[in-house]
Amino acid sequence: MSTILSSLRKAPDSGGSLVAYSDRKDVEKKKKIVVLGTGWAGISFLKDLDLSSYDVQVVSPQNYFAFTPLLPSVTCGTVEARSIVEPVRNIVNKKRGEIQLWEADCVKIDPANHKVHCRPAFEDDPVANQDFSLQYDFLVIAVGAQVNTFGTPGVSENCYFLKEVDDAQRIRRGVIDCFEKAVLPGLTEEQRRTKLHFVIVGGGPTGVEFAAELHDFIQEDIIPLYPTVRNLVKITLIQSGDHILNMFDERISSFAEHKFLRDGIDVQTGVRVTGVSDKDISVKIKSTGEVCSIPHGLIVWSTGIATRPVIRDLMEQVGQGGRRVLATDEWLRVKGCENVYAIGDCASITQRKIMEDIAMIFEVADKDKSGTLTVEEFQDVVEDILVRYPQVEHFLKSKHLRNVTDLLADPEGNAKKEVDINGFKLALSEVDSQMKSLPATAQVAAQQGSYVAQCLSKVEVCKEHPEGPMRFRDGKHHQFRPFQYIQAPGPICSIGRGASSCGTARRLGFCRKKHTMVMVFCVCQQASELADEGLGGVRLDKKVHIWEGFKPHLSHKWIIRPMRLC
Repeated sequence: MSTILSSLRKAPDSGGSLVAYSDRKDVEKKKKIVVLGTGWAGISFLKDLDLSSYDVQVVSPQNYFAFTPLLPSVTCGTVEARSIVEPVRNIVNKKRGEIQLWEADCVKIDPANHKVHCRPAFEDDPVANQDFSLQYDFLVIAVGAQVNTFGTPGVSENCYFLKEVDDAQRIRRGVIDCFEKAVLPGLTEEQRRTKLHFVIVGGGPTGVEFAAELHDFIQEDIIPLYPTVRNLVKITLIQSGDHILNMFDERISSFAEHKFLRDGIDVQTGVRVTGVSDKDISVKIKSTGEVCSIPHGLIVWSTGIATRPVIRDLMEQVGQGGRRVLATDEWLRVKGCENVYAIGDCASITQRKIMEDIAMIFEVADKDKSGTLTVEEFQDVVEDILVRYPQVEHFLKSKHLRNVTDLLADPEGNAKKEVDINGFKLALSEVDSQMKSLPATAQVAAQQGSYVAQCLSKVEVCKEHPEGPMRFRDGKHHQFRPFQYIQAPGPICSIGRGASSCGTARRLGFCRKKHTMVMVFCVCQQASELADEGLGGVRLDKKVHIWEGFKPHLSHKWIIRPMRLC
């Protein structure tokens, strides 16, 4: 009773009324995180985020996650669509904490008021199609990108795309329809040939993999059902560059072209598409300038990605209207916004140049203020330089230098004991030439999502104990380490099952008579994404061809699975 009475006090200026005070501290309100998108970046963020300090709301027009690297296989039935999708609610329900999912599109981002405006993905239901808005403390944009048509007339109306599961299923139905139309009575042979002419625009990984899958699908599954049109089928791959898979080592690119030649796939390089109609596709040959028309039965357009309208609108608001893609800093924070992160294909990192800070770096490193920098003084800031400016490490690799201090050597390679500011600038003058943009791949998106989740999970800890590199302008440290992409061992690209094997399956331990295919693929990585460093492997007929530099056994992220073909 005394405890209750002691908690009753007269409030000042309350006219004698009693006010009850609780002995318990008010529970701190959790901060709100809104996540836009459930692709590789968004799902990776949700899986790695510590929910103890946040209320999370997810906005996505799809309530499932799709393993997009296998979309080309879905188009031809090699893999069923249900095998590469996972409900998002299944994923988030495994987390300790509540995550709310709204099946809707984000139509506008309002960074000034910390709001996002959304429209439910149910256009045919007026009751469920009422717009709503969400308030956020942190916003994570992971909406991906859309297909880039480059403004080519007729593409949107007459081409198939390969970005979503629905796209893959539509392509499969379209291929079957082409064969059904071709066997109808009353068609001339030329008309049948047109119906069975399949054109793929784009010689990148997706286009090449789809061409290979389509070829195998037609030869192994379709031709036995439609034997009368066996000799009328044609597959054409159009590439504006000089080679297909030009991001790969030239030996892999050349091998793929020769493989397609043997399979009867017509590869046309140096050709640009100028227009598409429902009957033919207009192309211009770069070498001669000649313009010609190619009749088709089905076209798959796979030429790259473009920024979505909601992101373009945000770019206008934050002063990035002149850019092609949303710019973030090295910590994946959108430039010009507060507490807004952008990850995955919708954004690109703008890396700071080391030459912009060269004077401050020299001043901080020159501890004795002698006007010259010794090797020992330089070594004291080397670790911070490598973390803050990753292009330095790329430059060292390109020049085959073992240590950063080797940059201070004279042109003959002799080590210097000290350098002045001009010599320091000269030593690092070419470093920024090694700045690279990260590829728009599933692996990059997944790593970025995980990085942002880890940063937000330890934001309070890092306020007290920063873990980032030194800020050379004031001598303090950044709160977090900047994002650094971890390069995978190498890529794989499926180009069909019609080539001879080099016996790789035996070396991998899967050379059994009943196992007619060996598939090697990387978790969170498309099977032909990364080829900037080293060489990769190419899955041919029923085994895997491995080139030097491709060492899946060195990484836990690689899974080798023998699969039986039906």
